[in-house]
Amino acid sequence: MADKMSAGGGMGVFGRRRRVSFQAFVSSALALAILAFLCALSARNGHAAMHPAPASRVEEDLRGEHLGVASCASSTCHGRQEPTGAIVRQDEVARWQDETSAAGAHSRAWRVLGQARAQAIAERLGIGDPQRSAQCLSCHADPAPVHAAGFRIADGVGCEACHGGGARWIASHAATSATHARNVAAGMVPLDDPQARAAVCLDCHLGSDAPGQFVDHRIMAAGHPRLSFELDLFSTLEQHWNEDADYVARKGRPSPVRFWAIGQADALVRALTVYSGPRGSEGAFPEFAFFDCHTCHRRIGDEAGFRPSALANPGRPIAIGMPAFQDENIIMLSAAARVLAPEQAARFDGDARAFHAALGQGRPQAIGAAARLRTSAAALAAGFAQHRFDRGETLAILHAVAVGAAARYTDYQASVQAVMAIDTLLSALVKQGAIQVRQAAAIRADIDHAYRAVHDPNDYHALDFRAALSHAADAVRGIA
Repeated sequence: MADKMSAGGGMGVFGRRRRVSFQAFVSSALALAILAFLCALSARNGHAAMHPAPASRVEEDLRGEHLGVASCASSTCHGRQEPTGAIVRQDEVARWQDETSAAGAHSRAWRVLGQARAQAIAERLGIGDPQRSAQCLSCHADPAPVHAAGFRIADGVGCEACHGGGARWIASHAATSATHARNVAAGMVPLDDPQARAAVCLDCHLGSDAPGQFVDHRIMAAGHPRLSFELDLFSTLEQHWNEDADYVARKGRPSPVRFWAIGQADALVRALTVYSGPRGSEGAFPEFAFFDCHTCHRRIGDEAGFRPSALANPGRPIAIGMPAFQDENIIMLSAAARVLAPEQAARFDGDARAFHAALGQGRPQAIGAAARLRTSAAALAAGFAQHRFDRGETLAILHAVAVGAAARYTDYQASVQAVMAIDTLLSALVKQGAIQVRQAAAIRADIDHAYRAVHDPNDYHALDFRAALSHAADAVRGIA
């Protein structure tokens, strides 16, 4: 597998260790990899398009007729066993099928529905065979409504689930005169555009209003792992191309920090959008999938000496006993905005606090506050799409995440997002040439320590995690 941060050259041990470390992390009680499809979508670190593809256009491209993986698997296209191509690797299908790594998660997505855990979840939900249930197939298989003859649902999340229906663009794509711009114009999803990629990834890795594309509280109560996602880091696990001079000429120079920042903004926009719609409530209750698990799932006791384990969170002005809206993306986005756009950051932070407060006032008030926060987040995403993110800014964002936001890491899920951010930002520093490969490898242990601090959600201690994250940030600053 190509290392994450190889811009025209080998990244060496650090890229490999980063991937191994993260895979060990997601195989823990966090359980992101238990059902295997939670390992990123099929592109990595493209440039920010000057005219980002709107979500409606991405949805239209995804709905086109899907031909199936076999249409891409010719040995003259993407079906070779070893990389040989001058422009593309040509072994993309083999990498997608790789059983030994997270890169094969999409190809395994349908098959895991036949395993004991998935079968038990389906039985509890009363939905029948999960390999046939629309409630599962919209994310564990290709969700397109139109499939060509010979299409195999058993292929799981195939090429077109991310790149769009091939019937529209495969002829243009295969032509000797093909260009990336022409393929996109024909209907290929421009995954080099971070907002287009986020729109695709978030359908399954966070949820949408589409049938079967939302893991609600009932599904998690039946045994499905909770969802967590970071656009750049998860994209790394699926990387199947070389970021060489040809890639830069066709799609622009990649920026992992831009992908990270826009991913945070668009994840928040998506969460607030879905929350504000029909999925935001479940009967007389709010839909608890939007709320932080540990504000309810804490140890309780009736003995006289019992003390609640919750810590005060300065970013959430909510009454004690109220469930807290999951704010992992809010915290990350605030950290980036404070460095890059202080005036917008002040507005964003105000809108975030107002949204948390409105949750205790009633659903109409919460929906109104969500709309204002969504507008602020979208404005930040638009600004990030045009930003270059230099060395100093990347270091400042890393410090803001690890130290500046530390008091807000009171719950497990935000801490998971923070350590993924540190990993991504450190990788960006290597790619920018701010840190050498050997230096990054030398502080890998500090990043792994932070990962271990969120190894088990049932053994999470906020103060211990903050110390681990701060130590990792100090190690980065010590060599930068």
